[in-house]
Amino acid sequence: MLAAFGSNLQTQKTTPAKAVVPESIDIPSIDVEAPLMKLGLLKNGEVELPPYEKPKVAGWYARSAVPGEKGASVIIGHVDTKTAPAVFYRLRQLRKGETVKVERSDGKVVTYKVDSVEQVHKDSFPTKRVYVEDGLKLVTCGGKFDYAKGEYLDNVIVYASPV
Repeated sequence: MLAAFGSNLQTQKTTPAKAVVPESIDIPSIDVEAPLMKLGLLKNGEVELPPYEKPKVAGWYARSAVPGEKGASVIIGHVDTKTAPAVFYRLRQLRKGETVKVERSDGKVVTYKVDSVEQVHKDSFPTKRVYVEDGLKLVTCGGKFDYAKGEYLDNVIVYASPV
């Protein structure tokens, strides 16, 4: 699970239906080519995750900026399933300077350069840095797996800036 997205952080101006949406993500250095789905908020205030039944699909948080526009743009994907690696399995292997491309529904491809990669405990999730500060953020789970809780203890977050 990811940190809750508090109402006090909803500084992003959203239109009822965004005309342009991101459709796919391409990260050549870690062999990721994946479609994107829209993600919203759950009733408990946490960001929705892509369904486990679609491990090769990542999700764009629809209350974040469209990639290529000003603001924080957030894309979330699973690291694995109970039986196999998922879309962001190799996310932690990204390095500063590598590229991430996001294709939008208007045909525009937005290219980002990785600024940094960090692994943080879920209790210390940097909500403001991920959901408010400008740039692309890629988020997945990582660290040790807590078998009692059935989840990873950390998140791996990639921060990237437009090229």
